[in-house]
Amino acid sequence: MQMLKLFLPEIKELFAQKNWLELKELLLEIPPPDISDLITEIDESQRIVILRLLPKNILAEVFSYLDAKLKQDVLKSITEDETRAILAGMPPDDRTEFLEELPGQAIQKMVTLLSSEDRKEALQLLGYPEESVGRLMTPDYVAVRPEWTVEEALSHIRQKGLDSETTNVIYVTDRWWRLIGVLGLRRLILANPSDKVEEIMDTSVVSVSAFEDREKAVQLIKRYDVVALPVLDASGILLGIITIDDLFDVADEEVTEDFQKSAAINPLKTSYRESSALSLYVNRVIWLAVLLFISVITTGIISAQTDILTSAIALAFFIPLLIGTGGNTGNQSATLMIRALATGDIREGQWVWAFLREIGIGVLLGTTMGLASWVLGLYKGGYQIAMIVSISMVAIVMISSLIGIVLPLILQRLRVDPAVASNPLIASVMDILGLLIYFFVAALVLRDL
Repeated sequence: MQMLKLFLPEIKELFAQKNWLELKELLLEIPPPDISDLITEIDESQRIVILRLLPKNILAEVFSYLDAKLKQDVLKSITEDETRAILAGMPPDDRTEFLEELPGQAIQKMVTLLSSEDRKEALQLLGYPEESVGRLMTPDYVAVRPEWTVEEALSHIRQKGLDSETTNVIYVTDRWWRLIGVLGLRRLILANPSDKVEEIMDTSVVSVSAFEDREKAVQLIKRYDVVALPVLDASGILLGIITIDDLFDVADEEVTEDFQKSAAINPLKTSYRESSALSLYVNRVIWLAVLLFISVITTGIISAQTDILTSAIALAFFIPLLIGTGGNTGNQSATLMIRALATGDIREGQWVWAFLREIGIGVLLGTTMGLASWVLGLYKGGYQIAMIVSISMVAIVMISSLIGIVLPLILQRLRVDPAVASNPLIASVMDILGLLIYFFVAALVLRDL
């Protein structure tokens, strides 16, 4: 974007002069991501000029950086041959991502524009489950045989490497395309030309299934610090690879999705800017209706305890304090646990340890907040009120802390995204439990004293 700002005045001047030759030369100096930003900012007539000045290979790369709506607008404004050139020039994983954003009829139309080989490849990738590794992988990789010499392997890489997604990692397969090892390009280049590939390859390979959730690939890339992951079928056959640049986008999408869920919003299928007002309304109103129903329960609990509130009116002053603290405590625990589960910091075998530790933390937090509440209760309502508020605060903080950590664990065990344990949901649940605890303690204390 910074480079685009430098070139923008000159681009506008060349448009005004209709100097297409110099404009084309200038565009070749601008990185494709910045050209995509340029296309976003200019009007449709200028957009078409830019698209037709770009070489086919750069055009396909620029197209892959556009957002979904602009991609469709671009395709409506260019010829069928230009569309075919764009689709043919896109990497298979980027092409799959674009196609899956389209409605069914549009997908069929786009697929018919591909060559028979690209069409077969596209349909195969689209056949994998949504958000699976198979949808992200590319079949463009370089593989060599274990019995080849280093010199033979390098010769093969020179022939096939240009069309590969990456040549940083070379994969070693047998004649049935089963993956048996990997080899870094640096190690290959520095090896003796007469050495056999099997003598220098690494047989400890980190791989992922094509049907695995894409979040799993993100975790593996981070854990093992690799730039690409081989994607295998159940028989160990190398189907393709998934590279770190694809997973950066996945990680960004997953974090965005978790943020939206944590705010009790159904995840948007497109970006906020591309989403219609109607879709934003629908994605938000469902959860708001659920939370409203929970609030009705809260109101019912308060109305059912009129006698207690009448006998000690000071109790009403502390309701916001108690349920607010309970919701905040639960949100803290849930946020920490959801993030730990997402990053793999907490695994299934560590759940008991996490639960027991949270009990200890809950006791410490509850005691601290209980003492503070006792002082406030004593100041506002006397000894009885101080006892009710402090005991309730200890119990509420401990229980909310445990709910915040247990609910995400249960959801993950049920194979539901833990981010569904959203902050508003936990706060609403703690409103109900907090009031029940508060009025239960109040009834006991007022009856006994």
